[in-house]
Amino acid sequence: MISAENPICSVCIANYNGINVIGAAVKSVFAQDCNFPVEIIIHDDASTDKSVDYIREKFPEVNLITSEHNVGFCISNNRMVAQAKGEYILLLNNDAQLFPNAIDALYDHAIKKENAASILGLPQYDAITRSLIDFGNLLDPFLNTIPNLNSKKSEMGMIIGACLWSPKWLWTELGGFLEYFHSLGEDIYLCCLARLRGYDVEIIQSSGFWHRIGNSLGGGKLIKNRLSTSRRRRSLSERNKSYVIILTYPPLLFYVIFPLHILLLIFEGIALSAIKKDPSLWHSIYGQCMRSLWHNRHLLYRMRKRIQSLRRISERKFLIPFVFTHQKLWMLIKHGLPEIN
Repeated sequence: MISAENPICSVCIANYNGINVIGAAVKSVFAQDCNFPVEIIIHDDASTDKSVDYIREKFPEVNLITSEHNVGFCISNNRMVAQAKGEYILLLNNDAQLFPNAIDALYDHAIKKENAASILGLPQYDAITRSLIDFGNLLDPFLNTIPNLNSKKSEMGMIIGACLWSPKWLWTELGGFLEYFHSLGEDIYLCCLARLRGYDVEIIQSSGFWHRIGNSLGGGKLIKNRLSTSRRRRSLSERNKSYVIILTYPPLLFYVIFPLHILLLIFEGIALSAIKKDPSLWHSIYGQCMRSLWHNRHLLYRMRKRIQSLRRISERKFLIPFVFTHQKLWMLIKHGLPEIN
């Protein structure tokens, strides 16, 4: 039941040039089999493909927020949650579609937990092939995501921002997404921060969603068994994962992993640029990451002190959803060097 009056759940859809996909996302919310009110909020991030006109014409029931300038995924979602009236929020990508029972399944699990608040996610399926992608994600020590294919495992390292459920009060307590992330890695940050504060990050198995991975930023998927990505995606990903390590890793883990992380990034950047005979790869991805870390070092240091002062769990518990392997190296062995566009 779509209603802006006293909604239980606010579905927040960030849109940028998604005129070809957002209709399916919104219709999947309209098709939800739940007996409580749900509102839909869409933030259009200065699209140039007439998305705004399309949404206004086809879906007059939604709360549409328009931005004059492109501000990125983080600010888009923060703006929507600020206006959300629901007790719970569900972030949904414009290239994702919910199973018909998705919101009801998430709500049912949330109320059964009573006061034990959680960030929740759903199994992810490829929108084209309908094949399973993952039951949530585990993490390696360098915050590369590892698809969880074990349906019996519920505790995750990260719930993808394409379909992420949270009580609104928990989102507010955590501070939402860090806006200087712009896009990518914000979901890893939020989930690591939630776990530091003692909240669960879980996947539930009773529903799911379909996702066109890489539709927004390009890359992030396999094409003919080869990894495909883009310079912008790689630059944002490496920078933001570095930020998350600095901000959320407990002291012992941080002092071991962060120096190794930087050394591996430098080696990776030099090796990839040499193999592909393209020095611009270093400057546009890895060099940009290093410059950002140095430029923001004081801000990151202050934030780290505040975040770590509020930590409620041990380092051992923080490491529960981590797998001690190197996912990037494994993907390189399995699929070869990525295509970078």
